[in-house]
Amino acid sequence: MKVLFLENHPMWIHGLPNGFRDLGHTVKISGVLTKNKIPYLLRTFRPDLIISLGWTAEHSATKRKWVHQYVKKSGIPHVFWATEDPTHHLTFSAPYVSTVQPDFVFTVSAGKVSDYIHMGIPAAHLDFGYHQSVHRRGKIEEKYKSNIAVVANGYAKILKQYPDHYRIHSLHHLLVPLLQDGTKIDFWGRHWSQMKPILGIQVPAAWIHGYLHYTEACKVYSSANIIIGPQNHQSQVTQRTYEILGSGGFLLTSDTPEIRRLFMPGRDLVVSSSPHETRQLVDYYLKHPQERELIRQQGVNAVQRHSYRERASYMLYQLKIHNII
Repeated sequence: MKVLFLENHPMWIHGLPNGFRDLGHTVKISGVLTKNKIPYLLRTFRPDLIISLGWTAEHSATKRKWVHQYVKKSGIPHVFWATEDPTHHLTFSAPYVSTVQPDFVFTVSAGKVSDYIHMGIPAAHLDFGYHQSVHRRGKIEEKYKSNIAVVANGYAKILKQYPDHYRIHSLHHLLVPLLQDGTKIDFWGRHWSQMKPILGIQVPAAWIHGYLHYTEACKVYSSANIIIGPQNHQSQVTQRTYEILGSGGFLLTSDTPEIRRLFMPGRDLVVSSSPHETRQLVDYYLKHPQERELIRQQGVNAVQRHSYRERASYMLYQLKIHNII
């Protein structure tokens, strides 16, 4: 089957598309969408399935109209993977789907499946995953070596709009106690210098390293002794959860029901539910490298079933039983 992905962002073109390639399908990435490029790709590539996903520059109001105009008219099945649910469901996902009118929606939030069905569009739950081409265990690199590292954006402006968001709670029990103690954390990502209103404490400028390209993140995961991975919701896990484990990272994350459903704390990763517990875990595992290494190895084994090959296979299964393809 020929699968066309309407996307250009590194975060999305290295994951699910590679899962389809692993299954033997021919995949094409559109690159930056233009009004003329969409009909050109439909005419020359002649895809059997079209997939759009995420929230990037390719989802602008103008480009939504182009996708609806050309893709809908083509009759080729079009699937949208709503990766911003539930936080941005009302502000982005639902309006996008309403305008574009895909034939099927997958959402990372199981609780939002019914919302799309009520909109008249069949839907199913599809979680994030990882792909070994970009997230795999590598050698320790001096540039990225550290005791504790975070690879994430701060999202200061967004979190101000959602003061009850679980991510704030996660940051407060995972990062704040270490910052209060002066325990050095290497921060990779945007907006950390602006996070004092959210964290209640300023992240030292010397600890902030700025934006890290998506394909470079695995080097930090492989090189740091402990990776702190905040969670956004208690009912689902972040994409980075899978990517850290796939890269052989030792993951310290929030103790949530979904983390416990998917993985075994103390075997595949470690979890904290309070500032005190975070301090204890960091102190213990920095002093016990052999136990840390065992958990790293077990995390890699546990995450295998969450590869994008498995996600692509499940997506096709759902599309077939719903008679989309």
